[in-house]
Amino acid sequence: MSGLRVVPTWRHGQERLHVCLTDGRSIAWYDRETARVNLLGDDRRQDVLDALAPFLTGPVTVGPAPVPTRSELALLSLHPDDDLAPNRPGEALLIALDRAPGPSHRVRADPRRRALAAERAVGEALDRLDGAGWYVLHSVPLPGGDRVHHLMIGPGGLYAVHALYARKQRVRIADPLVAVGRREPRPLLRRVRSDADRASYALTAEVRPVLALVGAAGVTVTAPPREVRVVRDEELEHLARLGGVLKPADARALHAVARDRRTWERV
Repeated sequence: MSGLRVVPTWRHGQERLHVCLTDGRSIAWYDRETARVNLLGDDRRQDVLDALAPFLTGPVTVGPAPVPTRSELALLSLHPDDDLAPNRPGEALLIALDRAPGPSHRVRADPRRRALAAERAVGEALDRLDGAGWYVLHSVPLPGGDRVHHLMIGPGGLYAVHALYARKQRVRIADPLVAVGRREPRPLLRRVRSDADRASYALTAEVRPVLALVGAAGVTVTAPPREVRVVRDEELEHLARLGGVLKPADARALHAVARDRRTWERV
């Protein structure tokens, strides 16, 4: 037994298979798109190829890894358990529902499932922006049980996106209150701003708050939101057109910091 394990990751929408030691350190990775196995050292070359054997679908090139950038070095040293990049949209809700699914027969639908549907819809829309130079992290944990539903990093800057389920209902906004349908208004915009402020503190960069309304039948704004951008889920692609804030290298570096769970432990 070599003691190596293969861990999938995604970068710019492309899957990479990292070969890791038992302590989580990466010693090689396989890039499917280029059919190349990149080695950080040649001493365990055969062990690496043996570990990757079930995943190789044809001839591959094997050689030393290209000289990594500073952000790539940070990712190579990141333990898989601390890497937030594999998080699915609504990851925290999926775990909560798996641990406590709730009664099978309810008069009202479990609100967690509506919230999960909203995060999935927004997450899928944001993941489609990957080819435009954007990085997206889902369900970023914050101390105290809070979380950023979706964090966008790209040419237009950084955005903390909060997803709100509003299918076939009207939404009324009077900052800081948000009301969906006939439900009582709640000061949701305070939380959206707070999440963005905490993300700004963690990343030492401005993170702008966004409220994404999923399936809303209409939106009435009586007191314009302060600083918060309010969009419908079908308008999320417009964010990809924003630019002029971050250079590609800066976006990559911020993404490397943001995907490390330890970044968020003291915010």
